[in-house]
Amino acid sequence: MLRTHTCGELRIQDVNKRVALTGWVQRLRDKGSLLWIDLRDRYGITQLFLEEGKSDPAMLQSARQLGREYVVRVTGTVAERLSKNDKIPTGAIEIKLESIEVLNKSKTPPFTIEDNTDGGDDLRMKYRYLDLRRSPVREGLQLRHKMAQQTRAYLDSLNFIEVETPVLIKSTPEGARDFVVPSRIHHGEFYALPQSPQTFKQLLMVSGFDRYYQIVKCFRDEDLRADRQPEFTQIDCEMAFITQEDILATFEGLVRHLFKTVKGIDMPSVPHMTYADAMKYYGSDKPDTRFEMKFCELTDIVKGKGFQAFDQASMAVGFCARGCATYTRKQLDELTEFVKRPQIGAKGMVYLRYEENGTLKSSVDKFYPPDELRKWVTACNAQPGDLILVLSGETDKTRKALGELRLYVASQLGLRDKNTFSALWVIDFPLLEWNEETSRYHAMHHPFTSPKREDLQLLDTAPGEIRANAYDMVINGTEVGGGSIRIHDRPTQQLMFNHLGFTEEEAKKQFGFLMEAFEFGAPPHGGIAFGFDRLCSLFGGADSIRDFIAFPKNNAGRDTMIDTPAAISQEQLNELGLDIQPEK
Repeated sequence: MLRTHTCGELRIQDVNKRVALTGWVQRLRDKGSLLWIDLRDRYGITQLFLEEGKSDPAMLQSARQLGREYVVRVTGTVAERLSKNDKIPTGAIEIKLESIEVLNKSKTPPFTIEDNTDGGDDLRMKYRYLDLRRSPVREGLQLRHKMAQQTRAYLDSLNFIEVETPVLIKSTPEGARDFVVPSRIHHGEFYALPQSPQTFKQLLMVSGFDRYYQIVKCFRDEDLRADRQPEFTQIDCEMAFITQEDILATFEGLVRHLFKTVKGIDMPSVPHMTYADAMKYYGSDKPDTRFEMKFCELTDIVKGKGFQAFDQASMAVGFCARGCATYTRKQLDELTEFVKRPQIGAKGMVYLRYEENGTLKSSVDKFYPPDELRKWVTACNAQPGDLILVLSGETDKTRKALGELRLYVASQLGLRDKNTFSALWVIDFPLLEWNEETSRYHAMHHPFTSPKREDLQLLDTAPGEIRANAYDMVINGTEVGGGSIRIHDRPTQQLMFNHLGFTEEEAKKQFGFLMEAFEFGAPPHGGIAFGFDRLCSLFGGADSIRDFIAFPKNNAGRDTMIDTPAAISQEQLNELGLDIQPEK
């Protein structure tokens, strides 16, 4: 080995040891008679030390020629630092140098490779191999590694078996767009990259592998954002001979295990909330429960008083912001402008201040005298000093808009602390949702989700009211995992395909293999998939998943480092039977 220790390893008890270190030069500090070098590797930083008159003059001279990111090997003796640095683990020692060997020179890097870099996102993505040398990015990948380790440890302890499923599969409708791969041997035919291993893990249950998992790459050709990549990783799991409660208990256990082993946090038991209640009280199917601010419905209280915005609305609903009665008119106008943004979609906002002295002051005093406003206070359980914010309009849109306002106000109040964690199971999702563009119902999760048996009678009369045996794990207002109990018999699966608009021929063509498998003794089964990248970013306290992926794509789906996607040669196109002219 070229080194005896790493740059993050040496401590005060190692004083007087002769050591050899290797790494990258992070910076030099030359004070004339004294020269310090910070040497960095994956494990940390160690300070190197030379002194005029005591160190070899030739070595001093060569040390002064070192540039940032030069790769070097040094030898020397560990000494106690006079001026200690308590911000790094090696801050109590330094190395009195005896030799320096340059293993490779470096060009001046395009940005500063330190925790607080001067490089923008585009530049750092182009030189990702340099960005990976920075501590925050490196620590993100180390966190990811530890979470993968602990996931395997937990699932292995419960007799799950890790099985790899195919990457070249068949393109299927429903869900997001597939990435497709042309076949060279079979011209005009295509593989698809999997959006998930869904059908394969169900087939594994039919095969008798009753507990499966995989930390697996998945692919979706969809619009991108900070928490979405064209290729992403799932913790994909399936279990047979179970009920929904078994699934929830098993994977609540996984999440609590990860918090304990990775973050050192003892998570309490995870509460359950129905989809209907999540929408009613929070306006979201992924409510942030780190704080209260539950909705209070005011429709019956406010209607019929001459205020048209309420009288003509399907719903009036609000929430109570604790201690916010002191909000100024400017702050309230800012909230009104927020809800009127196109992406929020409300037409306006009504407020009621409940002053500390008991006075009630609203933006609609003209229509609602104090005795009427007192009913709002009671409905919202407001206390002196609180502020009630109210929106009205069409039910679903109003709830969603108020949900966005709730999060916005909570952020202003500092209630969304990234170091505080609140988990929730959301259950009993609708099985189907109406799509205006296609004028038909689509599966809210996927077509293999089992309906509640007691709701099957509604298929012909009220399909939108059928509940699914489906569940999501939500942490801090972010959906980190979702799954369902699956259909495991052919008649029910065929019935579901029929109501989703598949002809019998289409269902057989797309999923005939699965339908046939159900006729060979398919057990009751269900599963879940966690977004591993998203889970890592949540644990790491970051908004973007990119710093937890070694080589991510940018917001346009491009890898600017290797310049892809890119055109291929005409010869390759001819081999694939594709009549495409490559770009010049």
